[in-house]
Amino acid sequence: MATAPQTIASSRKVEEPPKAVLFDFGGTLDADGVAWKDRFYPLYLAEHVTVDRERYDQAYYVGDDALVARRLSGCSFRESLLIQITGVLEALNVADARVASRLCDRFLQDSLDKIRSNLAILRELSARFRLGIISNFYGNLERVCLECGLTPLMSVLVDSARVGFTKPDPRIFQVALTQLQIDPREAVFVGDSLHRDMEGAKRLGMPHIWLVSDHSGAAVPCCSGDPMIRSLADLLEALL
Repeated sequence: MATAPQTIASSRKVEEPPKAVLFDFGGTLDADGVAWKDRFYPLYLAEHVTVDRERYDQAYYVGDDALVARRLSGCSFRESLLIQITGVLEALNVADARVASRLCDRFLQDSLDKIRSNLAILRELSARFRLGIISNFYGNLERVCLECGLTPLMSVLVDSARVGFTKPDPRIFQVALTQLQIDPREAVFVGDSLHRDMEGAKRLGMPHIWLVSDHSGAAVPCCSGDPMIRSLADLLEALL
């Protein structure tokens, strides 16, 4: 019989309850610790796009770089995903609009389902803390959050394409802190990337909680004793 996944958490929680809890978007609010690149790969394979992981990774970055270059301030979530997927397929020499549309719809639905399931948790958190999002995004984070129902719960939204800094640069974290008028030690950052999220927050002296996928194996945090969680449902316990 399969056993339920166990939460990873250190014996040490956040030292004291923060004034604000700041989140990454992709891989954190729309998935339980799985980055977009890793979520997309099995979907491509399911669409019979035959590609090994190394070539896929290269194509993914080509598509993602093209998305960043376009600065998608007016694009919906679906429109931006479709542009990214189309770029990946072109890099793989697979020109099929039907495949791109199916990939887009599947990924979007999975994302929206997870975000909706997280909304109850975020509402509970918003009653105790100020919330915000800091994301390496494409210029349309505000529109995407509005579409997903996240905006009413957030006190600050920081989109790398709009502020000119990307995680792990501490300056992108400082943008959010300045808007909230708090110090780094008064906030906690929650994200799925050890390098971009955890190490980025660490550079600024901000406490951080790593959202780790069930498939991550023996995950080792960037700082000894850092809290680690398997899902946002475990977050409140790590904070209080």
